[in-house]
Amino acid sequence: MTHDSGKDEAAAGTDWLHRELQDDFDEELEQEIDDSRLPAELRDLLSRRPASTLERGVYFRELLRLQAELVKLQDWVMHRGLKVVVLFEGRDSAGKGGVIKRITQRVNPRTCRVVALPAPSDREKTQWYFQRYVPHLPAAGEIVLFDRSWYNRAGVERVMGFADEAQVEDFFRDVPEFERMLVRSGIILIKYWFSVTDEEQQLRFLMRIHDPIKQWKLSPMDLQSRVRWEQYTKAKEEMFERTNIAEAPWYIVQGNDKKRARLNCIAHLLSQVPYDVVPHETIELPERVYNPDYERASLPQELYVPDRY
Repeated sequence: MTHDSGKDEAAAGTDWLHRELQDDFDEELEQEIDDSRLPAELRDLLSRRPASTLERGVYFRELLRLQAELVKLQDWVMHRGLKVVVLFEGRDSAGKGGVIKRITQRVNPRTCRVVALPAPSDREKTQWYFQRYVPHLPAAGEIVLFDRSWYNRAGVERVMGFADEAQVEDFFRDVPEFERMLVRSGIILIKYWFSVTDEEQQLRFLMRIHDPIKQWKLSPMDLQSRVRWEQYTKAKEEMFERTNIAEAPWYIVQGNDKKRARLNCIAHLLSQVPYDVVPHETIELPERVYNPDYERASLPQELYVPDRY
């Protein structure tokens, strides 16, 4: 091989890597564009919103770096047979979903899954309160992310009157021991609360109201959370006071700046589970086997999706 051909191969490899990285950036950019679409009714209001001081390039580079570390963490969890549960709680529109999306974006969905349970059925309402959450707990080598959790009882169920004070008191008495049982069983339990200011939540709700693509995110419960902001605040304060245990403390994520919240939460999550690089055998792509007698069948054109783009 000549010196020039070696240069050509290196350049081709660099171009290929650049294209792959560009795909990663484009995927995240699509989500960023969706996050920042500005309804005409809100442009003046949004113009007065403090801009993020985090440069876009820094955000992208750090996000991809942290996501690469999440892949290593998941590999370690599988290798060591660990069991990890992460709870995401907080104000409506505080950014829980955005962080969960970035955590799961590049990991293996078979062993890192999201649990977002609907309102309990009539049958589930008659069960032990924690019963419907237990089947979703991880086995060895799994990570489970709860997008809202058993803490519904301390928040929305309490504030909206779906649970009476006796049920809430039972919850506060039981949940510390329930979580200690989980930790004693070998589960690593991490609890995040996403916090936003009153003004920021109002703005995000208005964006959802005026943006047809995001209106599905609004529910009657979300709208009531605006009316009952102070009640939710009081409920949150008591929840912290009574459930912030040494075995499973709460961690508060400041959510007004979405990009910083995502990076801060992922970086913190990585710090909570000590991990190392798992040694793997070198993977080599096998040669394709060619059969000289095989002829590829010609398929009817109507089977193909039309090339519109």
